[in-house]
Amino acid sequence: MTRSARPLGRPPLVLVVPGTLAAALLVLPLVTLVLDTPWGSFWDEVRTQAVRDALRITALASAVTVVACLVLGTPLAWLLARVDFPGRSVLRAAVAVPLVLPPVVAGVALVTALGRHGVVGGLLRDAGLTIPYTTTAVVIAHTFVSMPFYVLSVEGALRAGGEQYDVVAATLGADRWTTFRRVTLPLAMPGVMAGAMLAWARSLGEFGATITFAGNYPGTTQTMPSLIYGALQADPPGARTLSMVLLVVSLAILAALRNRWLTTP
Repeated sequence: MTRSARPLGRPPLVLVVPGTLAAALLVLPLVTLVLDTPWGSFWDEVRTQAVRDALRITALASAVTVVACLVLGTPLAWLLARVDFPGRSVLRAAVAVPLVLPPVVAGVALVTALGRHGVVGGLLRDAGLTIPYTTTAVVIAHTFVSMPFYVLSVEGALRAGGEQYDVVAATLGADRWTTFRRVTLPLAMPGVMAGAMLAWARSLGEFGATITFAGNYPGTTQTMPSLIYGALQADPPGARTLSMVLLVVSLAILAALRNRWLTTP
């Protein structure tokens, strides 16, 4: 390539070398996982009862998590983006906390709130309802760690769209609910879809909060990450096979979001 075709000159080694090391750090483990997976027993491993149960619970939890994010997270994102109320910045910070909270700590927080002796869990126990160590607990744990991804994504989309269209709709006589349904939400739909995919992906990989709050009981609370962790102790080849299942799902999610992350602006 001639110098005229590269007006900025050669990229400096001080950037190329660490950038290459970073790429190797991210790509090499994935390549070795693919190469080290015992493909000959892949389908036999996937068809076992334990894997089917874990896949069922993981799929159920992730699907319900996405629905919960859509139903609960969308109004929350709208409030943060469109309504000025006391404590909004504090609430936004609280919504983002689970993003950086260690998963085990998230599980402990859920126990203190919804455990048998928790603030709310104690009242539910007195009413005959128990949440910990049930499939419901899995869904709650997944929703707790996944919803911030959805809310922040949708809030960003709402803010990027601005309020000018809402104002125009209001001047034409639309109330705020009609404006939300027919103007605000359709304009924010790319952010809603991206947020839903991110929440689903986070739910698929959730482990720490789930095992702390819901346990690891086969057929009830054991998800794929929990099953992989257990298999890693007794059957490392099997754990690699199970990991490939989630890797394939993760790649499918990335492919679905290719317009967001895999295109050059």
